[in-house]
Amino acid sequence: MSSWKDIIQNKWVKLGFWSVLYLLWVIWLGNYWWLLGLGVIFDLLVTKKVKWLFWKKEYAPGEKHWLDWLDAIIFAVVVVTFINIFFFQAFKIPSSSMESSLYTGDHLFVSKLTYGPRVPQTPLTIPFTHNRAFGKESYSTLIQNKYRRLKGFREVRRGDIVVFGFPNGDTVLSRRPADDYYAWVRTYGREKTISQFGPIIVRPMDKKDHYVKRCVAVAGDTLVVKDGLVWVNGQQEPDYPGRQLTYQVITSGSRINQLRLEELGLNLSELYFDSRLPGYPAMPLTAEMLGKIKEFSSVVDVTPNLDQYPATGQDTGIFPFTGKTRWTCDYFGPLWIPKKGATVPIGPDNLPLYERIIRDYEHNTLEVKGEEILINGEPASEYTFRQDYYFMMGDNRHNSLDSRYWGFVPEDHIVGTPSIIWLSTDASKSFPGSIRWKRFLKLV
Repeated sequence: MSSWKDIIQNKWVKLGFWSVLYLLWVIWLGNYWWLLGLGVIFDLLVTKKVKWLFWKKEYAPGEKHWLDWLDAIIFAVVVVTFINIFFFQAFKIPSSSMESSLYTGDHLFVSKLTYGPRVPQTPLTIPFTHNRAFGKESYSTLIQNKYRRLKGFREVRRGDIVVFGFPNGDTVLSRRPADDYYAWVRTYGREKTISQFGPIIVRPMDKKDHYVKRCVAVAGDTLVVKDGLVWVNGQQEPDYPGRQLTYQVITSGSRINQLRLEELGLNLSELYFDSRLPGYPAMPLTAEMLGKIKEFSSVVDVTPNLDQYPATGQDTGIFPFTGKTRWTCDYFGPLWIPKKGATVPIGPDNLPLYERIIRDYEHNTLEVKGEEILINGEPASEYTFRQDYYFMMGDNRHNSLDSRYWGFVPEDHIVGTPSIIWLSTDASKSFPGSIRWKRFLKLV
């Protein structure tokens, strides 16, 4: 009688197992040219006619060679790259825009399965890099594929924390790569911006820098921000535990004990005490923190820092940058979020809301001649959207570069959602005190 070990080691059993697994992947991928890979699997497990690992050499028992290490490295690169493309990708939180939900220094695994992984648009990339390596771009645009997303578990929902490509990241200033190129151009003009901080780098959609924010409105929603809080379709957003605004905290004259502030969960490196108040001009607090800080005996007064409506000046840096809406980061909208298949009338007054969608995200030519709008050379009085869009905001509402400052996030920019924090470090502290042990292997 055959044992389980004999059955598992049987070449036909192994062929059946790996063939079924491979077939499921090809069906998911939707590119049936990959079915040719079944021939490779058959030869590897059954006929063994082709020396696929051509660099390997047969050695006498006990003999070793450096090519064994090469084989292990190539295998690891292939497997990890496959996992990064289709399942999970490592990501580090670079800023405090999502505190107190996600902290600067959090190392995450981002799930691409939730919304479905994107088939690589720019496949010629140095393994384990996104867009930079050794001070240069780490990819080649020699091959460019059309956008295509594989089937995921669900669509993006309101309240999801989402990793996505920075919409304005198609053009990057080589000497100020972290800055918003379009914000600089609006302020100083294109020529001056490029002469000071250029040359510019133009990146394909899937090589834009990654951002992480909370999706506060999905396609078809109408969004309003009042008193720094979001309302969608007439309903106030849930009180997410990590959402925080900044407050002016006046004390009786002295600083608040740092240990007490640290116990609250505040990032001490971003707190500033102004003896002229006396107090803290901008202390970021969640609703829970706000209740506790008011109970401190040394605290005299707590006032929210809100940019009042209407804004002053022509361009406040708030989307859509016309100076006509007078919106601020705390008083914004109403704004309708574009939905795939929906048609809207367009004219000179509302074109600023949709011009990047029409020209850059959906790849049409766009011209404005007086009062006339030309799309792909034809006069247009309306436009039909080809994909869904989202409105993203950081939970640290007064310290977040988000959709209020650059507009909508296209569906094809969505990467995935954080699933687990596998490491978290505090750069302001020395090792081992820098490790936030309470966040180790924390689900997001």
